[in-house]
Amino acid sequence: MPNHPAQDSPLGKTSAYISQYDPSLLFGIARSVKWQELDFTAENLPYVGVDIWNCYELSWLLPSGKPVVAMAQFTVPADSAQIIESKSFKLYLNSLNQSVFASFADVEAVLVEDLSKVAQAPVQVKIKALRDAVAEGVYEPQGICIDDLDVNLSIYEHPHSEMLACSTNQVEEQLYSHLLKSNCPVTGQPDWGTVIINYRGPALDHVSLLTYLVSFRQHQDFHEQCVERIYLDLYQCLQPEFLSVSAHYVRRGGLDINPVRSSEPVHIENRRLVRQ
Repeated sequence: MPNHPAQDSPLGKTSAYISQYDPSLLFGIARSVKWQELDFTAENLPYVGVDIWNCYELSWLLPSGKPVVAMAQFTVPADSAQIIESKSFKLYLNSLNQSVFASFADVEAVLVEDLSKVAQAPVQVKIKALRDAVAEGVYEPQGICIDDLDVNLSIYEHPHSEMLACSTNQVEEQLYSHLLKSNCPVTGQPDWGTVIINYRGPALDHVSLLTYLVSFRQHQDFHEQCVERIYLDLYQCLQPEFLSVSAHYVRRGGLDINPVRSSEPVHIENRRLVRQ
């Protein structure tokens, strides 16, 4: 069996803490491997979207030697040639800790250049002062939470579209669940998240949706690819007029990721959920 594309990344390996700026720490994973499994290319992807990363542990030194702490948002296009592997991302951001920058703008410029080079697509960067993050507060998803439904479950590692059901009634609704969990395909460590589904089309059976989402519990895949799978399976079931799927994952090492996949461009409100 061929190695997973992330086997050459820092994942699952002991890594030294490097506190001086080093862009070579970044590691990209080609999206094309997963796209080929699904018979897609960058030119015919059945969705649009982005991967939004939030960083809670960003720091650097001013020319005076005084440290700065801040937060940052990184937006990577879903059709970029490469995913930015998460552990390499953390190691890279840590390398700024003892590096000198005169301003937020200088740090942003470096981050845009380095991350865009690895993703092989334009990456947007926004650095925020802590007071700005405090003012934004914590967000609660809107719509219907399906987590209190009574369901009997026994499948935890084989999600598939046949588990989903819908009726002929046409609806427009937003559903969400905090019960999404999957495992890293390299380390096997758990990834926890909240998934939000917004659609217009045949009414999705809520019990079938909850059963389907829980079936990811022992499934091994990256965050981005889990969201793409959910989107594709829902689209196959519903054939909707509109569909958007976003997942808001709990942070690891000061980073959380929030992939969004949609049938058309949507306004994305990147708000922090309670577990983030």
